[in-house]
Amino acid sequence: MADNAVEQERNGEFWAGCMARVAENRDKDSFMLLFDHFSPRVNAYLLGQGAASSIAEDLAQEALLALWNKAHLYNAEKAAVSTWLFRVARNLWIDKLRKQRGIAYESDENLEETVDADVRLNVDGERLKAVLDTLPVNQAQVVYKSYYEGKSHSEIAEETGMPLGSVKSSLRLAIKAFRQYFGENGL
Repeated sequence: MADNAVEQERNGEFWAGCMARVAENRDKDSFMLLFDHFSPRVNAYLLGQGAASSIAEDLAQEALLALWNKAHLYNAEKAAVSTWLFRVARNLWIDKLRKQRGIAYESDENLEETVDADVRLNVDGERLKAVLDTLPVNQAQVVYKSYYEGKSHSEIAEETGMPLGSVKSSLRLAIKAFRQYFGENGL
């Protein structure tokens, strides 16, 4: 466990160093390292927040563009690079939702569609939460880390101390539970 903490600390320092190089020198290699590592994680996070695939992809790219343009605003003493970047992505997603709702409420014929979509999202979210609540703790934890935090199986294994095979089988069992609850195309 101590090795994991040391590795996570090094990892955080590594990403903070990349951010510093982007801020100070507009270092493209450091940016590409950040992009390659965080882009799929931010995309997965946004998908977990309910963004459609194309929107999640666009917002992930927009968040990483903000990283490039605003790297000088990052302060390693206040937050990890991941925390900073996920906050940027979250704010972009919230802005997108606010903008969509503002447009939808301008016309009465869109109002009913928007309300219906919001109700469906809320019901689906409640259904997902209901299934998550029935899962064993390790399965729920693995699902959360994988789909909401966008972590790889090996990252989850490191964080939780579970063997990699257990992480994969827990995820498989959780997905099976979701399929049983919702059916193959139930969501």
